[in-house]
Amino acid sequence: MENKLVITKKENKIISAFFEGKELVQVSLNSTEENSILGNIYLGKVKNIIKNINAAFVEIEDGRMCYYSLEENRYPILTKERDYNEEEAKLIQAKVNVGDELLIQVAKEDVKTKAPVVSSNLNFTGKYVALTYGKTTIGVSSKITDEKERNRLRDIARRFEHRDFGFIIRTNAAYMPEEKILSEMNKLVEDYKNIRKFGVHKSRFSCIYKTPPNYICDIRDGYAEHVDEFITDDHELFDHIEEYLKQYQTEDLPKLRLYSDPTLGLSNLYGINEKLNAAIRPMVWLKSGGTLVIQPTEALTVIDVNTGKAVSGKKKVQETFLKVNREAAKEIAKQIRLRNLSGIIIIDFIDLEDVRDQKLLMEELESYFKMDPVKTTLVDMTALGLVEVTRKKVRKPLHEQVEEIK
Repeated sequence: MENKLVITKKENKIISAFFEGKELVQVSLNSTEENSILGNIYLGKVKNIIKNINAAFVEIEDGRMCYYSLEENRYPILTKERDYNEEEAKLIQAKVNVGDELLIQVAKEDVKTKAPVVSSNLNFTGKYVALTYGKTTIGVSSKITDEKERNRLRDIARRFEHRDFGFIIRTNAAYMPEEKILSEMNKLVEDYKNIRKFGVHKSRFSCIYKTPPNYICDIRDGYAEHVDEFITDDHELFDHIEEYLKQYQTEDLPKLRLYSDPTLGLSNLYGINEKLNAAIRPMVWLKSGGTLVIQPTEALTVIDVNTGKAVSGKKKVQETFLKVNREAAKEIAKQIRLRNLSGIIIIDFIDLEDVRDQKLLMEELESYFKMDPVKTTLVDMTALGLVEVTRKKVRKPLHEQVEEIK
């Protein structure tokens, strides 16, 4: 089974779709105008401080106001207006004042009525490693389970130990040659130092660093090791991807292909539009006749598992319930990833009377979540039989992406 990342333009959007065989497992949509600010670094100005929530509001370009937690940002990087040296800067946690200018990075995009969240804890992400300013520890992805390999990667990262920053070793780094990892770490350190040195002298509100387009991030953040081909039918996108691969991932250049069949568009070949429409519908049918109803809200997402036609004429009802729930568990994990659902997710499975059946269901659900590249945690089953899940927010959910670029 071949895995392919299909990247194509349609009207005013760029679609990046990851296929395992013929099945669409992950997709992102972005405006051709590239209006996402996630990951961008700005020289912002503190406009207001709200003491009762220990937070500030920081303005960036275009008059955009962003939420900044004073508690979570212990080491702000201020401009020379306050003239602190690096050691003194680490003591000014409680002294960020209105009017201060500081370097901040967008950690979360705005969600409906909520402002973007920005942070002084700058992150510089590569294919194998992420540099983390303000956190001096060395972490290794939990998806790397080989303890010998984890120790090897830690030893490599320790060569760059610094009082200002640390590193997170990404899943892609597992079993990679040492020189590739060291080369990337050198570049990340250089990027950090350049922004730290020159960024504070830029004009206020300006963008100091712009994160690569999302379709490039898709290649960088985990697809490369699992993809046989990167395919696009757009010459401009092809050139951008080729340029990126030549600079950062030369080993993946042979995977890049330009699709050029004039009789059948790439989007039609893979049925992307139909699959996208299905991915934002509330109801999903299961092969057993059961259904899922997926309802995102501003606070959380609720997924309801229904028997539907699955119990029609069935005598062993509890066996049928378990069968439908097990099928639903696999489909739920797939839909969460496909729809890019995040935050708190509540799943209402069909009630199971046998504790052993409940345990089996939870174990299977957790095993499916472990296959998700984005950290997904099965919290627990409540006394009411509801299953609580949390998933790290990386980008906006698919239904919001679709709405934004209609």
